[in-house]
Amino acid sequence: MDYSQFLIMGQEIGLLIVFLLVFLLDVFSTNKGGRSIISGTTIILFGLFTIYSFCPCEGVAFEGMYVTSPVISAIKAILNIGVLIVLIQSMQWANSESQVVRRGEFYELLLVTLFGMYIMISARHFLLFVIGLETASLPLAAMVAFDKKRYESHEAAIKYMLTAVFSSAVFMMGLSFVYALAGSLYFADIAAVATESTLLVIALAFVIAGIGFKLSLVPFHLWTADVYQGAPTIVTSYLSVISKGAAAFAFMVILVQVFGAFYSDVWEWMLYALIILTITVGNLFAIRQRNMKRFLAFSSVSQAGYIMLGVIACNAIGLGSMMYYILVYIFSNLAAFGVISAIENKTGRVSMDDYNGLYKTNPRLSFTMMLAMFSLAGIPPFAGFFSKFFIFGSTIDAATGTAHPAALYVLVLIALINTIVSLYYYLLVVKAMFISSDECVIPAFRSAWSERAGMWICVAGIIGLGLVSCIYGYLTETAAAGTFFASL
Repeated sequence: MDYSQFLIMGQEIGLLIVFLLVFLLDVFSTNKGGRSIISGTTIILFGLFTIYSFCPCEGVAFEGMYVTSPVISAIKAILNIGVLIVLIQSMQWANSESQVVRRGEFYELLLVTLFGMYIMISARHFLLFVIGLETASLPLAAMVAFDKKRYESHEAAIKYMLTAVFSSAVFMMGLSFVYALAGSLYFADIAAVATESTLLVIALAFVIAGIGFKLSLVPFHLWTADVYQGAPTIVTSYLSVISKGAAAFAFMVILVQVFGAFYSDVWEWMLYALIILTITVGNLFAIRQRNMKRFLAFSSVSQAGYIMLGVIACNAIGLGSMMYYILVYIFSNLAAFGVISAIENKTGRVSMDDYNGLYKTNPRLSFTMMLAMFSLAGIPPFAGFFSKFFIFGSTIDAATGTAHPAALYVLVLIALINTIVSLYYYLLVVKAMFISSDECVIPAFRSAWSERAGMWICVAGIIGLGLVSCIYGYLTETAAAGTFFASL
């Protein structure tokens, strides 16, 4: 075996080094003062690693099972940005009296899940993909149950574990059909020899259903609200952005590089139905929510539908738009969760009604939440507007090269109508903070410096990404320069 192949896995090796250093610090720091530096050290180490991840790399290892390229490096760097913000925002919660004993374990579990997502993104063999999928999923169950003093956290962990196991079983069932068709689990081999048949449709339906659970696509979303509500807020924020971004890219890889040849005949209409259901149902249920974490849970369900529009485009512009959308979504959603986390850590309140008149006592938190809601709703000139504009534009642009252009136009129209619906419930939060005349039950307080730092990074991203157009250009150029769509 040529062990030099491991050098191609530069980002995975770098992440493992960060994990080992955090693990050793956690194990050998026995005194209270030593353990108190774990949070800061983890953030510094991962910050340096995030900078390193911006260096693109390219190569193939293990006879094609593992692939890396500039576009894969870009999506990993985007995930790293989100994880770094989560680490910063989690510092106050991790140092709290109830969590300080398990602080090191939290960071280690988080890094392990990220490693699994890396493997998912780079895998070009379904065996390696499943290893990455389970590596990312199983530690998340422990993270969801991290708040051991809350019954809701235990319940959420059980629901997540059962859902993860069931979705993996469904996915593996689909893989068994794929292997029966192609006699191989390599993506390229399957794409080369698979033929259109009833078995292929069944196999693809199982594969889409298995990954649909991870993405919270309707009707595979039933676990999302309960898990988001029961899990610690920091873990919820990680679930809503990082795992969703990794699963979306992996989903696109499988559909394009394995089943791309059957797009118009097999999975085009499946995806149309999933997108419409996901956006619409997510919006309708979000309107009814009064718990802020459940509210953002159904919001994230709807956002997953918009992300899938990039998959529909099935070209470099669609991939670039999807990556840009995920990046903007990371900043917008983490800003909202940053405010929720700061308020929950201080007061324990997570109801939308508790936010009535929040501007009177905490104007900065209200301002941050307002920007997050405006960006998620797609209001100009914030980054969320441009992310939706580009993802809609990529879908319309792809309509000219498809067999059913009218269907794509209708799909975009439905997505636009749902954007108007989402504007209503996002503005409900803004109305509660700035217009409602009720006396605010949340007193004035000063959030921790780590919470403020995380929120200001998110605010800078929401405003900056809407002004710096070269980022979208770089992502689309990176997507176009590779061989991602060579199989089509």
